[in-house]
Amino acid sequence: MQIDKLRGKTLDQLFEAILSLQSVEECYEFFDDLATMNEVQSLAQRLEVARMLREGFTYHKIETETGASTATISRVKRCLNYGNDAYTLALDRVQEKKEG
Repeated sequence: MQIDKLRGKTLDQLFEAILSLQSVEECYEFFDDLATMNEVQSLAQRLEVARMLREGFTYHKIETETGASTATISRVKRCLNYGNDAYTLALDRVQEKKEG
C-alpha cells in the first residue's frame, strides 16, 4: 500500500498538529506559517475538484470554475475511483457538519 511509504514520525507529528487545531481561524494561521499560499490554494482546489466530480460536473465546468488543469482533475478522479476514499470521507464529514 502506497500510504505505508509515507508513514513516519515527522508526518505523524504534522497530522497530530493539524488534528489539534480547534477552529478554521487556527487552520488559517497554521497553514499560513506552514506553506505558501499557492500550496494551500492548490490543496483547496483539489478538494473542490473532488466535490464537483462527485456531483457530476463535467471536466470543462470544473476547469472553468476552479482553474484546475485537466491533469489535476484526472488525478483527483483517479483518487476518487481507486484511492483510499479519503476525499469522500472528508467531503461527507464537511457536509454533515453543515447540515448538523
